[in-house]
Amino acid sequence: MMIPRPARLRPICLLPMLALLLQAQTPVPVAPPSPADIYGPLFAAVQEAQVFPDGKTFADAVPREEPQAILAAYAREKPVNKAALAAFVHRHFSVRGDEAKARPPLRARIRDLWPVLGRAPFAATPGSSALGLNRGYVVPGDRFQEIYYWDSYFTMLGLKADGQAPLVEAMLANFVDLVERYGHVPNGTRSYYLSRSQPPFLALMMDLSDDRDPALAKRRLAALIREHDYWMAGADCLDATDACRHVVRMPDGSLLNRYWDARDTPRDESWREDRETAARAAPRPAAIVQRDLRAAAESGWDFSSRWLGDPMRLETIRTTDIVPVDLNSLLWIGETRIAARARAAGDDATAQRFAAMASRRKAAIDRYLWVAGERRFADWDRVARRPTAARTAASLFPLFAGLASAGQARAVAASTRATLVGEGGLRTTNIRSGQQWDSPNGWAPLQWIAVEGLGRYGEQALARDIARRWIATVARTYAETGKLLEKYDVEERRPGGGGEYPTQDGFGWTNGVTAAMLERWPDLIPSDGAPR
Repeated sequence: MMIPRPARLRPICLLPMLALLLQAQTPVPVAPPSPADIYGPLFAAVQEAQVFPDGKTFADAVPREEPQAILAAYAREKPVNKAALAAFVHRHFSVRGDEAKARPPLRARIRDLWPVLGRAPFAATPGSSALGLNRGYVVPGDRFQEIYYWDSYFTMLGLKADGQAPLVEAMLANFVDLVERYGHVPNGTRSYYLSRSQPPFLALMMDLSDDRDPALAKRRLAALIREHDYWMAGADCLDATDACRHVVRMPDGSLLNRYWDARDTPRDESWREDRETAARAAPRPAAIVQRDLRAAAESGWDFSSRWLGDPMRLETIRTTDIVPVDLNSLLWIGETRIAARARAAGDDATAQRFAAMASRRKAAIDRYLWVAGERRFADWDRVARRPTAARTAASLFPLFAGLASAGQARAVAASTRATLVGEGGLRTTNIRSGQQWDSPNGWAPLQWIAVEGLGRYGEQALARDIARRWIATVARTYAETGKLLEKYDVEERRPGGGGEYPTQDGFGWTNGVTAAMLERWPDLIPSDGAPR
């Protein structure tokens, strides 16, 4: 008899049960948010603008700070175009490829840029706007491919600091040539700039020269006198309006100067913009508006609430109604330098004549442009017959010139510290108008004017502090963008904005002032390259 085999027992599988138990005890991990989730509108803006050719680049970027802080900065700054978005991203994220863009130290980069910005002498081409020059020179850069008058002084500071004395002499010779050819230094070396000049720095340029040749000294003195004649040519045509050309008769009969342009048409380089501005000013005559726009271009502050009746409306520009403190301080420097050079040449009559002019100008500046109760030098409104309310960095020009008293200098230092010193340097004004020569922008030449002027009167701590803040702004922006720019936002320590054209790269006077400041205070950028 067969004995039946026992039934085979099926094994019990515990794995599904175990999985169920584990699911019950261990929470399901939550997927972290993606960059699109975290950065929302910023992510969308960067990708839609194609800031990076490969969309994965920004998706893989590593934030340099907390996302909430980045988004707050994005909401505050509102970068709208591709360049602004790119700058924002590189400032707040580490992006693949950044490590491959190793840049030379800031100081070395400035030295490298001089040959890039240098130009050879050339003869004018018939039909071209360019004015020929007999010697080499340096341009500001980017859209500015010609020599500019007041820019060049600040560029020359850097050239001198970097041992480029022959180029300093060449540029100075070009300016003397221009005075001999045209009777003044034009705004820039273009035919459309010949109807105006710019802040007169020729005498100060000559201070940078070590040439002691008597024949050259005689030629330079003649150029300074001829330039002074250009600025004072209106003194013989003053009428009931108390103004003619660049000259204004003050209430006591003394003479001071204003910015002005010999033409009242739209600027060739901004023809459409000037016509549109003049149209908005109707029924005010277009010719008056256009001359005031041109006069502001002569000032170098094109444009600023300093010249506007309504600080938010360019069409209210009234430059020729303003007697500016910076221009008159520079003309005082010119008069004192002419007197000194004439005395050295044995021409006592000329020395005495210009010394007397300088003395009269200083008295008029003290009487009309000093506002003791507000601790500032100011521009004068010749229509309202009182100082303007604008608080601007131009207040430091009398200190730079050396014509302020010790008490005035202390007062200006205190008001500057209280109203114009920003996180990243000296503000141009304290008004946010959208114009480029207003807050929050800071400009290299005004940093130098302030630092030199304050230092002259013993305010070394404030002078160095402004230099430190400015160098930190320039160095930070260079580290982020690889660029030296025309102007900077000294509130946010980033590229500046506003005005008729995009912020320019190059940049002659930024390079010059930065080099000169670091020559004086090399410890503002330590060996590790990080700004202090």
